[in-house]
Amino acid sequence: MQPDDPVVSIPSPLPVGIDGLPELVADLHGLLKAGGPVVAILGTLSVAALTIVLLKLWQLRSARVGDRVTARRAVALFRAGRGPEALAVAGRSRNPVAQVLAGAIRGCLRPELPEAVVREEVTRLAAEAIERLRAYLRPLEVIAGIAPLLGLFGTVLGMIGAFQQLQQAGSRVDPGLLAGGIWEALLTTAVGLAVAIPTVALLAWLERVVDRTECEMESVLTQVFTVDLIDTPELHHEPVRLRPAAVLADR
Repeated sequence: MQPDDPVVSIPSPLPVGIDGLPELVADLHGLLKAGGPVVAILGTLSVAALTIVLLKLWQLRSARVGDRVTARRAVALFRAGRGPEALAVAGRSRNPVAQVLAGAIRGCLRPELPEAVVREEVTRLAAEAIERLRAYLRPLEVIAGIAPLLGLFGTVLGMIGAFQQLQQAGSRVDPGLLAGGIWEALLTTAVGLAVAIPTVALLAWLERVVDRTECEMESVLTQVFTVDLIDTPELHHEPVRLRPAAVLADR
């Protein structure tokens, strides 16, 4: 590297404590200076991904998605002929499966409603509940996909700049100049992978949670619509029978 070239140090591990804050700021500044605008864009994407993940975690916690007991208890009560009690149990829960189940039980307890109306309303409620759980997963998927591509793009630009400097140096080629240009170019790829890898892992986990909730919803609703209501005269409703996949039809 030439004497007049600026020296950019590789950021050290994050310091611990308030005393290390100035050093952390200096390291981040050096990282942005070495990586250029591509690293700045990747940093913005990482903040966006973290915000989405925190929002989804708050949503899942508020909706009590992990509660699989309430809906199963309610559907067991309904199949035992205790419809009003099952409705009370499901209606008190904020779990999306229990909420949709409460709508299905409520429709079954109203004999004036035709079977088709109850079926369509339950399908609508289930689709809306799953769509709310899937909200913002697509932006997270986009971030996970473009982060490594942006890192590769920054590496290509950095390599082009490094070879341009070699060409300008002519016969006064310094191996240190090439090495410095290469590590700065590879820095963007490393940052892109650092953003993409945890984003992909968290996205896969969130999608698994939604898929499991959708499967649980289909299971309990099928049990409601296939129960033999002839043996439970206190409900005064005609039996409603659906194919297992009909409750959550392809949307």
